[in-house]
Amino acid sequence: MESLLVGSFQKPPSSLQFPATAELCLLTTGSRAAAQNCKCKAMNNPENNYAISMRLQLHRKLAMQQHVRNNRERIVASSPRCGSKHLVNANSEHSLESEPSKSHLRSIQHALDAFYRFSRPHTVIGTALSIISVSLLAIEKLSDFSPLFFTGVLQAIAAALLMNIYIVGLNQLSDIEIDKVNKPYLPLASGEYSVTTGVMIVSTFAMLSFFLGWIVGSWPLFWALFISFVLGTAYSINLPLLRWKRFAFVAAMCILAVRAVIVQIAFFLHIQMHVFGRPVVFSKSLVFATAFMSFFSVVIALFKDIPDIVGDKIYGIRSFTVRLGQQRVFWICILLLEMAYLVALSGGSNIVLHLEQMDNGCWSYCVGFITLESRQFD
Repeated sequence: MESLLVGSFQKPPSSLQFPATAELCLLTTGSRAAAQNCKCKAMNNPENNYAISMRLQLHRKLAMQQHVRNNRERIVASSPRCGSKHLVNANSEHSLESEPSKSHLRSIQHALDAFYRFSRPHTVIGTALSIISVSLLAIEKLSDFSPLFFTGVLQAIAAALLMNIYIVGLNQLSDIEIDKVNKPYLPLASGEYSVTTGVMIVSTFAMLSFFLGWIVGSWPLFWALFISFVLGTAYSINLPLLRWKRFAFVAAMCILAVRAVIVQIAFFLHIQMHVFGRPVVFSKSLVFATAFMSFFSVVIALFKDIPDIVGDKIYGIRSFTVRLGQQRVFWICILLLEMAYLVALSGGSNIVLHLEQMDNGCWSYCVGFITLESRQFD
């Protein structure tokens, strides 16, 4: 049987027979004398030389693997960082597992940042502070500061902010090409948002605003939302007889109507009638605040177009800045603001004589000052 097995392989040259046999005996026994004895036996039985050489190759391979394993164990045992291999592997597996979560977190942060820019946060802050200020004008006594009052204010702010995002979003959808020049950081102008995404956002927020205004059950609040929706749409949307922002005077009147009239009167009546259940009374403070904000709304309408002169010229928006120049419009705005604040301060200067006038002047001054600090260019 052994002769058949050996005969199935090609015999190596005779010059490799004896050294190979001797080396096999040396590897297996570890003795030179045993190697000499094995060599002599191989000379007496040359037919087994090839089988012995194959065994020698196998033993060489096994001995080399054992040698490598022994050296590796000695290195790991002598190293102060023993077991670091497993630690590195564990860390690498952990990093691979945490990589998707980091990517998910970055995508969420990017989405929030894009929506933050899309919502035009300075208008959100200005709207919220304006509603808070005008709601305080309805306070007549200290007991009016109740949970019912704060609930009514939060309802008004939530519904108004939803409508505010609809208005500024629709303006961006209508001004994508202009914003590529004037405001390239906005999501629609930069390509972060598609037109479809913008339409979905503004439609959703408009519906949510009307839904909230309806379930609250306050007619002053609902009509404030509706009129703001109509004027905001007519101001921006590019349809025949609309897109009123192309005409400087009409655009200024839209802003004045919303900021000076709707916000002041409608939200005051929301607190006065719906929250407190009192009859309609236009107090002196409300009249004063409306007059002050009329000046201030004109300043908003003029000021917001100053940095947009390049894009407005290219796309045919005939704003006052395009017609009169940036410097002249800037100083007109400064003059109007000085007049408004001088009137507000003079209204609050009769503190000693009339307590009511003091309240009116202070509240009106707060309305103007807070709104001014919160406004930036649209």
